Amino acid sequence: MNDGHPWGLARDALRLIALDPVGMAGLWLRARPGPARDGVTAALEALSPRRIHPGLSDEALDGGLDLAATLAAGAPRYRDSILAGGGLVCLAMAERCSAALAARLCQAMDAGHCGLVALDEAAEEGEGMPLALRDRLGLFVALDGIALADLAPLAPIAVDPATRTRYADLALTEDDHRTLVETCAALGIDSLRAPLLAGRAARGLAALAGRDAISARDLQRAAMLALAHRGSPAADEADTTPDPTPEPDTTDQDDAPETAASLPSELLVEAALATLPQDLLARLADDRQARSASSAHGSGAAIRGNRRGRPLASRPGRLDGSARLDVTATLRAAAPWQTLRAAQGGKRLVHLRPSDFRIRRFDQKSDRLLIFTLDASGSQAMARLAEVKGAIELLLSQSYARRDHVALIGFRGTVAELLLPPTRSLVQTKRRLAALPGGGGTPLAAGLTAALDLARQVAGQGFTPSIVVLTDGRANIDLGGQADRMRAGQDAARVARVIGATRPGGLVIDTGRRANAQLQELAGRMAAHYLPLPRVDASQLGTAVRPILAS
Repeated sequence: MNDGHPWGLARDALRLIALDPVGMAGLWLRARPGPARDGVTAALEALSPRRIHPGLSDEALDGGLDLAATLAAGAPRYRDSILAGGGLVCLAMAERCSAALAARLCQAMDAGHCGLVALDEAAEEGEGMPLALRDRLGLFVALDGIALADLAPLAPIAVDPATRTRYADLALTEDDHRTLVETCAALGIDSLRAPLLAGRAARGLAALAGRDAISARDLQRAAMLALAHRGSPAADEADTTPDPTPEPDTTDQDDAPETAASLPSELLVEAALATLPQDLLARLADDRQARSASSAHGSGAAIRGNRRGRPLASRPGRLDGSARLDVTATLRAAAPWQTLRAAQGGKRLVHLRPSDFRIRRFDQKSDRLLIFTLDASGSQAMARLAEVKGAIELLLSQSYARRDHVALIGFRGTVAELLLPPTRSLVQTKRRLAALPGGGGTPLAAGLTAALDLARQVAGQGFTPSIVVLTDGRANIDLGGQADRMRAGQDAARVARVIGATRPGGLVIDTGRRANAQLQELAGRMAAHYLPLPRVDASQLGTAVRPILAS
């Protein structure tokens, strides 16, 4: 098994976590359920991690009053916070971790209260941990695609006192620090945690190997474990060709210490990139584009309710007939007052007051509706209506995979028409799209008005609308149906300002042969993204739009 094999990296990551769980900050283990992940989690049991999940309540996370022990003892009994006391915390289903839970975990890790093992399945596109949490995890291992024959048994995790002493005494040289910083710069890593955690990993690897100095092998191995998953998507396009210097002789490298002073940073870059899963850089690219496209409201809006969704911490409230009582939280709030209330009179088993009531809350996402508003005028038909129809079919397929609703509006001649009400039927949508003829004037203002009316209507029904306009921007029909190019532009700008004020979010795709400055200004008024795509086919158009609509 070569040094870069994921199973060997998993073995080294487990040993580093056992050596210094808090200092290494933790391990991001990306693996779907299977024998490989089971082998790693079984080896982790020797470290006695405290297990949590994304739906854990604040009361369970913070500790506090132990209700069962309090009722049994007749006096308040408390339990410690899960995140306190050092050691490891294991987060299952980390790809579903909320921003609130990630913030709590980041605070605990920054304060040195615990290390974290994040089990990330990432089974669907768009899933993944919050970026702040990923940045703090020191080590990364991906176990995707490992053959069953490669799963050698993992030795029991044990670190002797001599290794811990050696680890504490080891220190990186100035050249080691420079090499790690240059490697991070070459990979496009802008986090200062990266070289610090990589240096800590190199010290740990050297200590575990019984060496009294950090070798080039340790730095390369640390780059694979601590830097590979942080690389920028542009890093693999950069010039990372190493100097034509022969590699140092690695014969008996486990026994004879190497010097790391002359190790080129390019070798660490190649070692890190060689460790990356094939789709990880694409995921990082989507994350960066999703952050820049956050104003597009691509995903459904968060809704606070008391019936379904992800559980949130209970809050004090009133029982008004629509709220649901959290019995456990209510009893926990009332428990400290039982002795005092019993002394005031009454033979009740439990004394409750309205101030004790705790209401259950849930967080759910509304359904997203993509309103495709298509220019089918004569100028568009002469240019590329067939290409645009093909691109919309690709986008519809992606929307269907994400369980989005779609609606289709076409505008041509003097009016705009709702060709398809909100639906999830991919077949019906494609049929209506294929039957849309081209020709006539460009009533852009009418198309925007129809999209705005539909967005307002569905927002009242609980949807989160996004408007996607595909046009060449040559508006020449005003809202009154008259051929007046100047008034048509003014009407379109006025409707765009109303759309921008309501902020349904969206995208304006310029399908003309050249970028249109007026259409870009119109997108700004709509508070939407502007995307000029001259001379592209349907596949390229779908690829360019996907990161924006997937946010």
